[in-house]
Amino acid sequence: MIAPEFYKIIAQNTQAEYKDKGSKFIAYCFQITDVVMVKKEIATLKKTHAKAVHFCYAYRLGIDGNNFRVNDDGEPSGSAGKPILGQIDSKGLTNVLVVVVRYFGGTLLGVPGLINAYKTTTALALQLTPILQKAIEIPYELQFEFSRMNEVMQIVKQLGCSVIKQELQLFTLLTIGIPKAKLEEALYRLRELHYITINIA
Repeated sequence: MIAPEFYKIIAQNTQAEYKDKGSKFIAYCFQITDVVMVKKEIATLKKTHAKAVHFCYAYRLGIDGNNFRVNDDGEPSGSAGKPILGQIDSKGLTNVLVVVVRYFGGTLLGVPGLINAYKTTTALALQLTPILQKAIEIPYELQFEFSRMNEVMQIVKQLGCSVIKQELQLFTLLTIGIPKAKLEEALYRLRELHYITINIA
């Protein structure tokens, strides 16, 4: 399997609402970068919706997509977290958390009804946000004399690399993220500038 060169994230946080037999479901989509943010967002929602009965969620983190979790929060097993994650995955997203807050309306929906409600609410919320495709970047350190800064930055910009860190002294240490798709071309062009020392960061 070829490793991907891009990953997809949501452009902004969104929310959407869905009702079924008196129960109200509100999905919140959040951009996240770590598990700490997951806990923070859920804690905030629990304060905002103090009378809600369930806070079911799913998230996927990281470029390899191996860091994920589903939580049914008291709903029947597999009826909430999995359908939420299914919608995240159907759009190929990462670094996203979706929490669906449920207010119980007095009528049991049954497992198929719950799966449908959590899936639909998540799908509605994800439809409201544009999806951004970001290049997977590999970090490299470049070391060169400060006087060469403009030449180096010209190549960095042309190739769409991001500047992660820069230490400006007599010798400049620049940490850049090179898009995976352009790695070969970038290293070739940077090595042509014989005054640069290049190391993988």
